[in-house]
Amino acid sequence: MDGFKYRLIIFDWDGTLSDSAAQIVSSMQRAVAALDLPPRADDDFRQMIGLSFEEGLGRVYPDHDTPTLIRLIHGYRRQWLGQMGEQGEPPLFTGALPALEVLATAGHTLAIATGKSRVGLDRSLQHHRAVRRLVHATRTADETANKPHPLMLEELLARFEVPVSEALMVGDTEFDVAMARALGMDAVGVTCGVHPPERLVAAGALALLPDVAALPGWLGAAL
Repeated sequence: MDGFKYRLIIFDWDGTLSDSAAQIVSSMQRAVAALDLPPRADDDFRQMIGLSFEEGLGRVYPDHDTPTLIRLIHGYRRQWLGQMGEQGEPPLFTGALPALEVLATAGHTLAIATGKSRVGLDRSLQHHRAVRRLVHATRTADETANKPHPLMLEELLARFEVPVSEALMVGDTEFDVAMARALGMDAVGVTCGVHPPERLVAAGALALLPDVAALPGWLGAAL
């Protein structure tokens, strides 16, 4: 990797770097049961991963009022913390950290744009300190516009003074891809997360990779 097109590479967190979908769904199901809300299938909750919880739960429970959804969000967070006590922070996908190290060593600037809250992402990065050392900036859904609105990407581009043509978004959902394509930014979909390949392609993914571990090789081949 002597040269590269993408000076800035922006990653989603859940389902892209962190193998967290199962723990998110389990925590949500526990919260739903505790509040005696109508049950939903696991896949309903998987499909909202990547959005802010406010927007995601609004899609899963469109007929419920805001106070109910707020209680569900608080209940989810209690269950998540409880599961962390039992299971710990979700692991990174195999090969994700070495891939980030290769990219950082090659000179790419790395960033994160996620539907998590600031508190949630900071907690994850406190555990995954090696990732935190490699990432130069982060944006979360509660401090900027929610995906698929592209504001968090616009802010990262401005932060590093990088033109959109020299940035790449990497994510596992159509929300990640659509957010990038709204700006004309290239996006790569990883199929290790929650959305199937056809949704990533339909949203405009430039390429599909099995996981982030495959990204350095793809970049080398693409240059």
